[in-house]
Amino acid sequence: MNLAAALIVTLLAPVIGGFIYGVERIVRARMQARVGPPLLQPFYDFFKLMEKRPVIIHSFHAFMGVMYLIGTWFALFVLLSGGDLLIAIFFHLLSLAFLVVGGFSVRSPYSVIGAMRELLHMVAYEPLYVLAAAGLYLVTGTFKVSGILAAQTPPVVSLPLVFLALLLSLPTLLKKSPFDLAEAHQEIIGGPEIEYSGRFYEAIYTAKWIEYVYSFFFVFLFGGSNYLLGAFLVVLAFFLVNLIDNVTARVNFRQMVGFHWYILIPVVIVNLLLLALWRS
Repeated sequence: MNLAAALIVTLLAPVIGGFIYGVERIVRARMQARVGPPLLQPFYDFFKLMEKRPVIIHSFHAFMGVMYLIGTWFALFVLLSGGDLLIAIFFHLLSLAFLVVGGFSVRSPYSVIGAMRELLHMVAYEPLYVLAAAGLYLVTGTFKVSGILAAQTPPVVSLPLVFLALLLSLPTLLKKSPFDLAEAHQEIIGGPEIEYSGRFYEAIYTAKWIEYVYSFFFVFLFGGSNYLLGAFLVVLAFFLVNLIDNVTARVNFRQMVGFHWYILIPVVIVNLLLLALWRS
C-alpha cells in the first residue's frame, strides 16, 4: 500500500472500525438469540455524543484523551504504510499510556482503578505482541510490514502457536470477556475513560474503533502475501473473540496476568525456540 492510500485508509479507519463494531454487536446479539441494534447504531451514538455538552475536569485530562486518539491513529498509520512493526507496537503502547495518565490525573476512584487495571492489561499482552513481532522477523527476515505482507509462505504456517496465543490475547487488547477488567463493558461504570464526556469521550470512543482495525490488521499479517488467507484469519479471529466474549465470565487480574505470562507467553517462546532450532 502506497503512502497516499495508507493515509486515506487511516483517515477512514474510524468509519471502518465503527462498522466492525456495529457488526460485532449484531453477531453478539445473534449468539444470544436477540435481534440486536441496527448496523449503524455506533454512528448514531457518535453523533449523539457530539450534541452533549463537554464537561472538562481539567485541561490535562482532556488533552490525554485526545492524545490517546492521536497515538492510536498514528500506530495504525505505521502499520498501513508498511512501516516498522515494532514502532507501531511502541506507538500503540504510548497511546495507552496517555489514557492511563489521564485516568490517574483525576480524583475519581473509579477512574484511578480503571487506570490501574489498564496498566495490568498492558503488562499482560504487550510483551506477547513484541514476541509475535520477533516471530514474524524470524520467518520473514524483516520487521517491515511491507516485507511481512510480501512473504510467499504465510507466517501462520511457521508460527501456529504464536498465532494461537495472539488469538487468545485479542480479548485482552479489545477489552472483551473474560479479560475486560479495565472497562467492565457489561457494567455501568467504565474504566479510565469514565470521567470523559461529550467530544472528549468521543475521542476515546473513536480511538477504540481504530483499535479494532489495528488489532485485526495485526492478525492479517499472519497471512503473508496470501491476502485471502489473511482475510480468513481476520474473520476467524472476529468470530472467536465474540464467541469467547459471550460464553465466559470476567476473571480477576491475577488470573488475567497469569494466563498471559504463564501460558500464552511460554507457548510463544516454545514456538520461537522450535523455529530457531529447525532453522539451525
